[in-house]
Amino acid sequence: MADLSNKKVAILTEEGFEQVELTSPKEALEAAGATVHIISPKSGKIKAWDKTDWGIEVDVDKELTNASPDDYDALVLPGGVLNPDKLRQNKDAVAFASAFLDEGKPVAAICHGPQLLIETGMIKGRTLTSYPSLQTDLKNAGAEWVDQEVVTDNGLVTSRRPDDLEAFNRKTIEEIGEGVHA
Repeated sequence: MADLSNKKVAILTEEGFEQVELTSPKEALEAAGATVHIISPKSGKIKAWDKTDWGIEVDVDKELTNASPDDYDALVLPGGVLNPDKLRQNKDAVAFASAFLDEGKPVAAICHGPQLLIETGMIKGRTLTSYPSLQTDLKNAGAEWVDQEVVTDNGLVTSRRPDDLEAFNRKTIEEIGEGVHA
């Protein structure tokens, strides 16, 4: 496993993120040595969705308006239905994600997380996966959608669902270890 002790990773999320899709990557990244910050349009605490009901609350490390993509080596986008739908309507969140894609920094999105990537207008010609219900949206945005556990396209890591987290985490850590993709 890559040593990420010199890497800073932003997890961009809103209320209603799928709990395990934030906690599992965060734990894996920290175990690999990365510094991980929860970035959100909200301050204080935000609430997770845990399968069928509200879950834990997590502390927001930085409000989105005070966060700069320049301070981070990679971006992780957890899913959940509520979270990405809120983020995709937030121009600051779209701009934050766009900066990572534009600079070739690793971006990892799971489940419904790729909804935000659609709004960037920067996934045309990219191969990715997602929760199956997003495949038409992703195809309409010009992406090639495939049904695989984890897909990597030049630093962009995507997975379908919580069952894919082990592969998602492993590939995310590998891509962050490799750094910027030109």
